[in-house]
Amino acid sequence: MIEHIVTVLAIAALPISELRGAIPVALGVYGFDPVTAYLLGVMGNLLPVPILLKLLEPLTALLRRSAIGDRLVSWLFARTRARHSAMIERLGAMALVLFVAVPFPATGAWTGALVAHLFGIPFKYAFPLIAVGVSIAGVLVTLATLGVITLFF
Repeated sequence: MIEHIVTVLAIAALPISELRGAIPVALGVYGFDPVTAYLLGVMGNLLPVPILLKLLEPLTALLRRSAIGDRLVSWLFARTRARHSAMIERLGAMALVLFVAVPFPATGAWTGALVAHLFGIPFKYAFPLIAVGVSIAGVLVTLATLGVITLFF
């Protein structure tokens, strides 16, 4: 049982699968009840977020030490801000919550931490916003997975 819990937490903490992979595994493979699957998925998905939020600034500074890295970081920041500033200004904090909450590819806690860093959202605001988004995504994934399991089994 413990190894199943650790596996679900690990799947949820990974950048590609996140809770979109962890919750279906918890429900369909290990037979956890929906509440346990949801809680493990959300907790596991949130595990790397504080680390990411704290490490992105020093990593950016390190990349900026070289000319190529500085150009890359400057380009990425400018491009992202140009493409998404209007949405951030219009929706404010809800933009980050919605970005993380929608369980599509390339959205989630990992990308949400990167977006928070790119837009200069401080840790004390970014982490709770990402946590709310992950919680919403967890509900959506749990409900979708239960629907699929019910449909096929």
